[in-house]
Amino acid sequence: MSSAFEISGKHMQAALQEGRTAKIPDDVLARAFLERVLEIYRQGRSLADIASELNFHIDNLDPDGDHEFMRP
Repeated sequence: MSSAFEISGKHMQAALQEGRTAKIPDDVLARAFLERVLEIYRQGRSLADIASELNFHIDNLDPDGDHEFMRP
């Protein structure tokens, strides 16, 4: 059984390859994906909840930094 992360990763890699073939930069395609994600979020989540989710990811952008769910 595939996880949500595995399924999304497989489709993201395929989309990136298709984008490269069409000469669309990865970051432009990623921005388009982010907009689609936000469309889905807005269908069932409050703006405050979406902002909280995005802020969590912003606060944890540094892969080598301390994450707020980690203990010192």
